[in-house]
Amino acid sequence: MVALDALGRRGALRILWELRGGPLTFRALQAAAEMNPGSLNTRLKELRALDIVEHSDGGYRLTGHGRSLMTALKPLQAWAEDWTPRAH
Repeated sequence: MVALDALGRRGALRILWELRGGPLTFRALQAAAEMNPGSLNTRLKELRALDIVEHSDGGYRLTGHGRSLMTALKPLQAWAEDWTPRAH
């Protein structure tokens, strides 16, 4: 439940989505995720505490747990892509 609660918070999944391709600096992640600095900082702290995101010299990146989470979310992405045309 902790993971679902964290992922359900505004912007959390967007951060993971933007980091899927590799590390980003805070400013690059802020621009990509279209988040204000305060909200982004809060989400990053939460995701770091859960060992989903880490910070290093290259910026923020997914940890091993973060990458496995993205793999686990792939079926949900496939479902969403199938559902989207029907929802509109």
